[in-house]
This record gives sequence, C-alpha cells and structure tokens, in this order.
Amino acid sequence: MTHRPHRFEIEPEEAGQRLDRVLAQRLPDMSRSRLKALIESGNLQGPAGGTITEPAHRVKPGEVFHLTVPAPERAVPEGQAIPLDVVYEDADIIVVDKPAGMVVHPAPGNPDKTLVNALIAHCGDSLSGIGGVKRPGIVHRIDKETSGLLIAAKNDAAHHALSAAFAAHDIERAYQCLVWGLPSPKAGTIATLIGRHPTHRQKMAVVTRNGKEAVTHYQVQQVFGLGAALVECRLETGRTHQIRVHMAHIGHPIIGDPVYGRATQARRAQLPDAAREAARAFPRQALHAAILGIHHPRTGVFISWRAPLPRDFVTLAAALGTK
Repeated sequence: MTHRPHRFEIEPEEAGQRLDRVLAQRLPDMSRSRLKALIESGNLQGPAGGTITEPAHRVKPGEVFHLTVPAPERAVPEGQAIPLDVVYEDADIIVVDKPAGMVVHPAPGNPDKTLVNALIAHCGDSLSGIGGVKRPGIVHRIDKETSGLLIAAKNDAAHHALSAAFAAHDIERAYQCLVWGLPSPKAGTIATLIGRHPTHRQKMAVVTRNGKEAVTHYQVQQVFGLGAALVECRLETGRTHQIRVHMAHIGHPIIGDPVYGRATQARRAQLPDAAREAARAFPRQALHAAILGIHHPRTGVFISWRAPLPRDFVTLAAALGTK
C-alpha cells in the first residue's frame, strides 16, 4: 500500500534549483535526506513519465514531477498501551515526563514495555514515519531509573531538526539531584573528558584521553547539614551518565546511584539516623530531568517545560531535612 503520488509543477522562481531542494520546500514534514533517498530509490516520475533518480537534477519552469511516498513500514517494536504523562504534544513533537523504572528503548533484557512501545501506541497515525518507519524519533535518552522530561519527534523533518539541535548543544537541560555531602563551592563548572572506564567497560569515567568533552554547571539549591544537598545541574554537553560521573568525580555522588554513588562511612555519619536510613533505602539514583527547552523544529520559537519532582524524590528530600 502506498500514498497517492504528490504532484509538483515547477514555478518560474524555482528554475535551476536542485530537485531535492525544491521537494523539501514543498514537503516540510520530510527531511531533505529522506526525499533524496526516495528519489534514488526510484519513487519519482519525471516530466516525460520516466523515472528520475538523480536528486541534483536541475529543474525547469513548467516541469511536472510525481513523487510516490511509500506508506511508513510497521513499527518494530509493537506499540503497547502504556499510560504516559504527556507534557506537550503537537503534529511535530511530543514531550513526556518519564517515570523512574521505564526504559526508553527496547534492548536485550527489556524487549517491551518501554517508552518507545508506549509512544508508538499513543501517537498512532500521527507518526508520519522516521526514515520510512512509523516510529518516534528519539534524539536523547535518560537512564531507566532517572525520571523526567524527554522529547521525541513525530516526523522526519522534526527528527532531523532536533538531532541537529542536540548535536550543536542548542538546547536547555537542567536536572535536580540529591547528592552526598555539601559541594564546595556551592556553584561551579565541571569540565572533563568522559569515556569508557578503562577496566569496567560497562561504566563511564572521567578520563585523560580518548574521551569526549563533557561540561556540567552545578548550583546547590538546598543544604541538609553537611551530609547531603539538593543540586541543580545544567548540561552544556550530553554524555552518557554525565551528571552521575561528574558529581562522583568531585566527591559528591548521587544518593541511590548503584554504579557511581557509594558514600563513605564518614559522610553517611553526617546525617541523622532517620535521614541516613532513608538515603540508604532509596531504590534508585535521585536524579530528575526537571527542565527541557528547545527551539521548535517548525516555528523556531523557543519553548521550555518543567516537570515537578516525583513523589519519591520529594519524600527523600523531606527525610533528609529531619533533625
């Protein structure tokens, strides 16, 4: 099954332009790279009825082209009706507040019940196809046990624009976290290289070579004596586990982090008994993606969203404040 062919008649002002550029202007929901692939795959009929396979073909006034866009392939994985906390949605993007415990992408050990499964079911036919497949365009991830905001594209052009924005760091991202101890100074910038741990390959680490630049700006928001603090971290870059690695690197790992978050006995002793027990029992890293801001891929208008702290995070913060 295919969509009805799109008919294009070249206007005088378009004369001499590349064919793929003209089509991209006429079909703003599709990226130029997607249109180029369609042309090269033989989906475009030229003025004389022959197939045009050259995206760089220079068009002439009055020429008529017919582009057939195959229906998006069925998504793999399958959509699943899983409740979502949708913060914002339009024809191009969807922003959700992901709960802790939900995996973003299917993977070995987590083949279904992921955010992608939920988005496929929720968005349905509003997913026009990313690269020809009816699926959401995920351009960033947050860890399974991290809660908070995540954005996905619903069409090819939005996916292309968001991917470029993330690559250029042209986005706003702020996280809230509860850490062991009190960072000093209370505000600062952590700039390092982050790469795979040299011996524990499943972990990331601050490295001196063969890593990627990682920059985190932090600000202490609330102090719980000398034993713990609520910290806001704003990302200038977006490396795997960046905040978790950086806070551990400066000696203030995130409470509950099973990989990077072990606190010393002396630091744990700086909390009252009830607070220390609450921190010890917290079942995940106390990290929440609280703020996300982008330039909308269609309008260019800057939009930002804020997700409130989840209940378990608020409960832990209250316990840390007990005397």
